[in-house]
This record gives sequence, structure tokens and C-alpha cells, in this order.
Amino acid sequence: MSEEFGPDFITVTDEDGNEFELEHLDTLEYNGNVYMAFFPAIEGEEGEDGEIVDVDLDDEEYGMVIMKVVEENGEELFSTLDSEEEEMEVYERFMERLFADEE
Repeated sequence: MSEEFGPDFITVTDEDGNEFELEHLDTLEYNGNVYMAFFPAIEGEEGEDGEIVDVDLDDEEYGMVIMKVVEENGEELFSTLDSEEEEMEVYERFMERLFADEE
């Protein structure tokens, strides 16, 4: 039996109806809430010679996206974080976990 392992992708729709594909990195429970970290799923553009052109991953557009899982009418939805302080605390927790895996 062959099992394939790879990244998990989701498509989310913002309040303006725009769809974004995200790659799931990690899930974290912190202060009684569940948070999920994602990177935007990006495809390199094809150059003139057919080679894939690298994307500038330092661009803010490609940074980590953190969302809180909230329950509304019995359904789990993603929400933005409530404050910059909450965002920084949760970001630090995710970074600790990501770098702990490298050690």
C-alpha cells in the first residue's frame, strides 16, 4: 500500500469574494483558542526560456498568515486575530515551534 505525504492546501474566500490558496504549516492551541499558520501557495512564473522564475519570498505578500479558528452557528470558520498583541504572541509561539523542529 502506497501512501503519499505532502503539504495540505486550502482555499479561503475573503469578505470581498477573493479566493486565496494557502499551504497549512502548523496548528497551535494557545490561551483556549486554536490558531492555524499558513503560507500563501505561490507558483513561480515561467521565464522566456521556460524556466521557472524564483519569487521574492521576502515580499510581505508571501509572509506567514495566522488565523484563529472560531465557531459560528456550529460551523468552524477562520477569523483574523483581534489585536496586534495577540498576533505577536501567537506568531512567537509558531516561530518557537518551527525552529524547535530544526534543532
